[in-house]
Amino acid sequence: MSQGTGSPFSCVWTEVDWRSASGPFSCTSEPKSQQMQSGTGCWVATNGIIAVNEPKNEENYLGQFPVSFGAIAPFMADLDTTDGRGSVYYREDSSSDVLQLASDYIKGGFPEAAFDPSSVVIVTWKLVAPYQGPGEDLTLEEKRNTFQAVLASSDSSSYAIFLYPEDGLQFYSAYSKNNDGKIPAMVGFSQASTNYYFWENPGSYNVIANDEDSIRNLHKSSNAGRQGVWVFEIGSSSDTIVPAKVSNVLASLEPSEEDQELTSKPFMSDYGSTEIRPQYVTSSTDSTEEDQHVTYSVPQLAVEDFITSYQDQFPPQGPQVIDVEEFDETGIVFRYHTDVQQTCANNRHQCSVHAICKDYPNGFCCSCIAGYKGNGRQCVAEGSPQRVNGKVKGRIFVGNNPVPVTFENTDLHSYVVMNHGRAYTAISTIPEALGYSLLPLASIGGVIGWMFAVEQQGYKNGFSITGGEFTRQTEVTFLGNNEKVVIKQKFSGIDEHGHLTISTEMEGRVPEVPAGASVHIEPYTELYHASSSVITSSSTREYTVTEPERDGVASTYTGAYQWRQTISFDECIHDDTLHAAPATQQLSVDSIFVLYNRDEQILRYAMSNSIGPISDGSADISRNPCYTGTHNCDTNAVCRAGSGNRFSCECSIGFRGDGNVCYGVVKTKCQREKEVALGSGGTFFQREIRVGQFIPQCDEHGNYVPTQCHGSTGYCWCVDRDGNEIDGTRSGLSTAAPPVVIGPSVRPDTIPLPPGTHLLFAQSGKIEHVPLEGNSMKKNGAKALLHIPDKVIIGVAYDCMDKMVYWTDISGPSISRASLHGGEPTTIIRTDLGSPEGIALDHLGRNIFWTDSQLDRIEVARLDGRQRRILFDTGLVNPRAIVVDPVRGNLYWTDWNREAPKIETSYMDGTNRRILVKDDLGLPNGLTFDPYSSMLCWVDAGTKRLECMNPNQLGRRKIVEGIQYPFGVTSYGKNLYYTDWRRDAVVAVDRMVSVENDNFQPHKRSRLYGITTAFAQCPGGHNYCTVNNGGCTHLCLATPEGRSCRCPDNTVGVDCIERN
Repeated sequence: MSQGTGSPFSCVWTEVDWRSASGPFSCTSEPKSQQMQSGTGCWVATNGIIAVNEPKNEENYLGQFPVSFGAIAPFMADLDTTDGRGSVYYREDSSSDVLQLASDYIKGGFPEAAFDPSSVVIVTWKLVAPYQGPGEDLTLEEKRNTFQAVLASSDSSSYAIFLYPEDGLQFYSAYSKNNDGKIPAMVGFSQASTNYYFWENPGSYNVIANDEDSIRNLHKSSNAGRQGVWVFEIGSSSDTIVPAKVSNVLASLEPSEEDQELTSKPFMSDYGSTEIRPQYVTSSTDSTEEDQHVTYSVPQLAVEDFITSYQDQFPPQGPQVIDVEEFDETGIVFRYHTDVQQTCANNRHQCSVHAICKDYPNGFCCSCIAGYKGNGRQCVAEGSPQRVNGKVKGRIFVGNNPVPVTFENTDLHSYVVMNHGRAYTAISTIPEALGYSLLPLASIGGVIGWMFAVEQQGYKNGFSITGGEFTRQTEVTFLGNNEKVVIKQKFSGIDEHGHLTISTEMEGRVPEVPAGASVHIEPYTELYHASSSVITSSSTREYTVTEPERDGVASTYTGAYQWRQTISFDECIHDDTLHAAPATQQLSVDSIFVLYNRDEQILRYAMSNSIGPISDGSADISRNPCYTGTHNCDTNAVCRAGSGNRFSCECSIGFRGDGNVCYGVVKTKCQREKEVALGSGGTFFQREIRVGQFIPQCDEHGNYVPTQCHGSTGYCWCVDRDGNEIDGTRSGLSTAAPPVVIGPSVRPDTIPLPPGTHLLFAQSGKIEHVPLEGNSMKKNGAKALLHIPDKVIIGVAYDCMDKMVYWTDISGPSISRASLHGGEPTTIIRTDLGSPEGIALDHLGRNIFWTDSQLDRIEVARLDGRQRRILFDTGLVNPRAIVVDPVRGNLYWTDWNREAPKIETSYMDGTNRRILVKDDLGLPNGLTFDPYSSMLCWVDAGTKRLECMNPNQLGRRKIVEGIQYPFGVTSYGKNLYYTDWRRDAVVAVDRMVSVENDNFQPHKRSRLYGITTAFAQCPGGHNYCTVNNGGCTHLCLATPEGRSCRCPDNTVGVDCIERN
């Protein structure tokens, strides 16, 4: 960029004549020798970097950061552009439109900057693939990434802009030719190292993202006010990289109507870009085309050649390199579709029950109500003690021992006294061979201390920023012998018991600490640097080891290690006030206690934490007893700092007293259930109540009113003192389930079809929808509803009451859901799953059922994933499809056991299990139950048939034969719709005349999996669980003539009553 900027990332300006463009920016076409003599020039590597010094061979820098040469890295990984696997383009552009766009982005991140660019260079990596060694991860085979780096300069300063497509990158790691395994990509900046006589001093560097979770979030986050846009000042009077820190969306950058599909407008026009191809490369070494550190030695092509080659990639329609629709057939960019603005009205479930939701011009944000702390999605009562539970696994070498110590499924429990910022963490069971050597790593539990550190005025601890939902990657390097340990931790928010959950993985080598030794760690401070959705910190820490006494003498020695960590999380970018905390905060840690108990094999860490301004330790507000933990407030109280050393104590919500002593306020069962039904944390803010929801009535003392009524249905019933329905007292509408129809079923072609219904089907990592108009598919209205490129979605189900889609993912594995009206997908079950495939939803009882073909079982849970219960774990080999008949309380599923395939049924509570069909089956993959005609239909990939039957009658009817390879099936009106692996299509069959009448092939051809019908209106009917959860404390499972109240598995300490 400009001379005189003083930046290590400057590419010096020179006059160069490029055949396709001209301008002063020197990523130059001069001979390489001249570049090195003059110190000018830049290199573009196919591996996702721009080098401002001559780069080394790729085997010398891939997997390393910082690198020894100056580098700008929007996505540094071992990328492959051979054999048509993508292209790399660059161009200089000084057109007014492009200069203005660059200026807008930069001013979006630096509102006070007076920046007027004179030239812009744009580098685009288009559809590049990850390097794949022989026999490596086949899931990466079809993955492609597109991203851009834009370098803009004026006479006084320079900036870099990184652009990522709206719906994200398809891969986040790549294998390396260096045989280092799978390595996460790196996003950041590295300044050139300095060579001395005998050593090399690394240059400074900035890491923006260096693990899969933070890279996955690049397209959703921003430091410049627009998702997927990252802006950095890289050349000024300072020699440091300055990231933008603006997170709100500026009104001046509102997208135009024609650009509404795009979050970030790409810098790509149709003409003038040069494609970097191996056959035209001037490489930094005499290497093969796999080693492509490319200087800007432009192939000698005529202007017409540039236009032709470029038009082949981008038709002349204006800036479109990241245009969603234009390149959808490549699978490069996907979106979570919504035709509705994401607002509180359709995303309220994203907020905590102790939070309010507020709409903004471009979205919504959640914020905790008074008396609660958190990020709005997760909130906890101020001052209340917190518990953290999780699992730890690891593979650690100790000292010079060539055999690692391995452990997994090890328990981690932590207790936090919130108003002291003191965290107690215990990990068990850690073998003695390793336990003592882990004592110096107190920060394994230290992250919990940061989460709940005492906050000084105007500063935020980790929970206030992240809500306890984040990933943390830490690298520890012990000084001396250079041992290294990598720690990966994932915090998954608050579970159904009100506890935070964490998983921890550790791998590497630690110095040996002798058995029986003690370790002492002095108080320390650490700076936490925050930019949008990423927090980083690094420090050097010392510890003292006192060895066991020998002959009355205990020797001591001091060790040290360097600590670097990156914390990645999702944040709401719409609300300025959520980002009020300073970008740099200081964590102060003292009273550190570490212990290993060899008898119990338990590793214990304890420490006190506070967070506030950068301090030199002088007496200031940071010495207030609230911040030092020297107050006398009750453990269930909040310490309020006053002036000087003054403070006051205030009992937390749910407690009463003077603050020095707090007593728990016990709410009655009726009051608690009413709060849950209202979706509030008390009487502060009440959420919108779902239509048809029952709200219990309590008297002035909090007891149940003896007669309870449901306003929507007119039911009334008597309850005992515990709120349990007294059998036989229900009045109003009929208490019996609708009678089982014996005889001819209702003809499906006579059923009126309400408008607004559509099909939902899974296609590997995405869910698409096709609108239905009567019995016909509106194929021109088909589009992707949701895309998660790294997932394999199998089963889909739909909740017609809350308009939510649910799905199973076998790659996680997990079960998730999302609103049809928009909002972020939410994972509701992610543990104790093998291969979840079929999924069914009881919209009346508010439960989900699913099959697991790896664990060979069928389970049930509430719609939010809580209260799981195994219904069947015997007599299953390959369970797949599952459907429900909510009105009659029946459950149906298939088992494609090749030795004995079958279709089974039971009541929803798991009783009355029996085989419904076992003869003349091959591979029964898909199953559907039509609530209007009461017909059960299935597709069989072995017999190549689609068949139907009435479950209450003998006999079955072949609808069509000779189909190819069906997987899923659903019904609507007179049609059955099934997915076919061979045809890559949704096929419609008229079941009245047994004829295929239509088919739909998505634009992107790949296997289609589960399919379901998203009803515009719920089918009529009710069951015993519809009202008041059937009077059950937990799971209400319908049966043909009533319901069963069942407890979830693992209900230790849970007040649950089972009744029939």
